[in-house]
Amino acid sequence: MKKISAAAVLCLGVAAMAQDTRFDYDRSANFAGYKTYQWVNDKQIHPGDQLIDQDIKRAVDEQLAGKGLRRVETRGDLYADYQASISHEKEFDNLGWGGPPWFAGWGNSRVVTSTIDVGALAIGLFDPARKQLVWRGVASKTINVSKDPAKNYRTLERAMAKLFKSYPPGSDKK
Repeated sequence: MKKISAAAVLCLGVAAMAQDTRFDYDRSANFAGYKTYQWVNDKQIHPGDQLIDQDIKRAVDEQLAGKGLRRVETRGDLYADYQASISHEKEFDNLGWGGPPWFAGWGNSRVVTSTIDVGALAIGLFDPARKQLVWRGVASKTINVSKDPAKNYRTLERAMAKLFKSYPPGSDKK
C-alpha cells in the first residue's frame, strides 16, 4: 500500500469512500469516560492540502460531537488523527460470447485486465493517559472522481457517518 497525502486521496476521489468500513477497539477501554478529544498534528500539511485536511477534520468533528465528545485544543481525553492511502488492485474482465464463462476454448472471448485504485481513510483515537490506541476505523472504496467539491464533502460526511455508527463500541446494538 502506497502512503500519500490527503490531497491526493481527496482530489482523486473522496466520493469513493462511502461504502466499505471496518473498525476495531480496545475492549478494556472505558469509552463512557471519554468526554473530550483533540486533533494531533504530527504531520506536515502542505498548503495545497489544507482545505482537504479541514474537510476531513470537520466531518470527523461532526460525528464525534454527535457522540457527545467535545473538541478541545489541549488536554483532551482522546487524541484523534487520520491517515490516507491509495492501493492499486488488478481487475479482470472476460469479454466474449459463445459459451459458458468457464469454457474459454469455445466461442470468442478475451480477458482484459485493468488497474483500479482503492482509497482508504483511517481514523485513530488514542488514549494519552494509557498511551494506547483505543479505537481505529477505516473507510475505503474504489476511487471515483467528482469535480464537485460539495458533492465530495457530502460523500465524505456519509462515509464518516457510516464509520462512526459503531462508536462507541456497542452503540450500534441499540
